[in-house]
Amino acid sequence: MTVAPETPAIALRHGRDLMSPELFARLADFCAEEYGHERSMAERIMNEAITLCYVMGSTNAGDVMAPSKAVDPGWHTFMLHTEDYAKWCTENFGYFLHHRPNSKVRTQGLMVDVVGRIRAEGFEIDERLWGTAAECNAPTCCGDGPCC
Repeated sequence: MTVAPETPAIALRHGRDLMSPELFARLADFCAEEYGHERSMAERIMNEAITLCYVMGSTNAGDVMAPSKAVDPGWHTFMLHTEDYAKWCTENFGYFLHHRPNSKVRTQGLMVDVVGRIRAEGFEIDERLWGTAAECNAPTCCGDGPCC
């Protein structure tokens, strides 16, 4: 009898691992206090925001990607720490990733596309923060757009 060797599972990446634990903790603390989130929720938001920024910057997709309403406070938190944000952008992409707000409606379709792009880069997704979770049901809709 021949036994096939087990294929090791590929570990998914996390945004929080793209910076020092100290910087991540400082950003999560600020996000929690500034936006009134529990610390654990602020950590989830920051993880997704850092992941979004990394994928936008490393793939030059900043003009076609946008954060969900739930993730947006994380990106704003990071940008408000301008020295850390500028240094992180330069170290990771070689340029400053600008925030270019537009009138794009955060539809479920857009969020699915953004999540797909992030997933394609090997990152784990917290789908509840993007409004793309399959179990998303009213009245506790987990994100933006008409997902419920």
